[in-house]
Amino acid sequence: MKRSTLYLLYPANKALEGAIADGLCLLNEQEAAAAMPGTQVAVADNFRYTRGNYEQHRYSTRIFERLCETLTSSLAASPCAKTQDDLGNILSALGQQRHDAAFFEQAIQCFSRALEGYPQEESPLEWAATQYNLGTANQALGRLIEETGPLKLAVDAYTNALLVWTREAHPEDWMQTMHQLGSTLYTYGIQLKGHRQLQKSVVAYKNALAVLNADDHALTLTATHNNRGITLHHLGESEANPDRLKEAINSYEKALTVSMEQQLPIHVSVLCRVNKATAQNVLAQMSNDAALAEEIADEFEVIMECFRHALQPLCLRHCQEQLKLAQAQTALSSQAAG
Repeated sequence: MKRSTLYLLYPANKALEGAIADGLCLLNEQEAAAAMPGTQVAVADNFRYTRGNYEQHRYSTRIFERLCETLTSSLAASPCAKTQDDLGNILSALGQQRHDAAFFEQAIQCFSRALEGYPQEESPLEWAATQYNLGTANQALGRLIEETGPLKLAVDAYTNALLVWTREAHPEDWMQTMHQLGSTLYTYGIQLKGHRQLQKSVVAYKNALAVLNADDHALTLTATHNNRGITLHHLGESEANPDRLKEAINSYEKALTVSMEQQLPIHVSVLCRVNKATAQNVLAQMSNDAALAEEIADEFEVIMECFRHALQPLCLRHCQEQLKLAQAQTALSSQAAG
């Protein structure tokens, strides 16, 4: 069965925000002011939280190049593991922004050099944080170039971070790492076309959910439920297993509930709703359920009529295609019944 188009969500990258804040301290007042985003937004950003692990909201992305120059100069004058780590995060953000693997490769080199200055025995927390950053850069690189090598390195790096960031001692860091491990294993499984990595991804996301709560981590909780649903969804399709799809629908429903109750940007809720309806459509096709297909056709019509302003262009096209698919299933079942 052809794999459905689904929409992943990405939590905020606190390491990147910290790196930008550190770099701004090295700039003059005018340069630092340029890093502040505009306060007036003419059009809602319906791509927010969907671009990847290095998406930036708090600061302007126009500052990345200048920060790279400043941090590189600082390293030339005084080599420092923290500065290497900061530079790695800025380079990764540039790599994502420009879809350029070379920036990710430079970032990975920075994180590797930073680890040399953070021996695990002497600086365990810094070592774990840099392992996490190394994992995230490799994850993003593997997704960009669609190769499994960086993804395997990302899994190894996150596993290393978890040696220090235990659930008992560092629950929030442990949770974030589990979420990113789940995302990496999902991409790894999709590229390998294998079930084992996807099954591991489901477990990693479930581990993250054990620590998350809606009041403190609304976006991360929504993203984890949604992304776990996507993993279950694709497992259900590859296994032709309706029970997996029902699990996925339940995960999407939880993501939708949290996003609405916590008043996250409307397009986040809409994406969760689109994912849920897509899973229900697959289930209707798999089980030849005409009543469900008719219900889902109505759902996609509602989504496109009421939330068109919140849909990305490709997502709108996806909804149109799903509507036709549901309508065709309904018509086919009606003909068979007649």
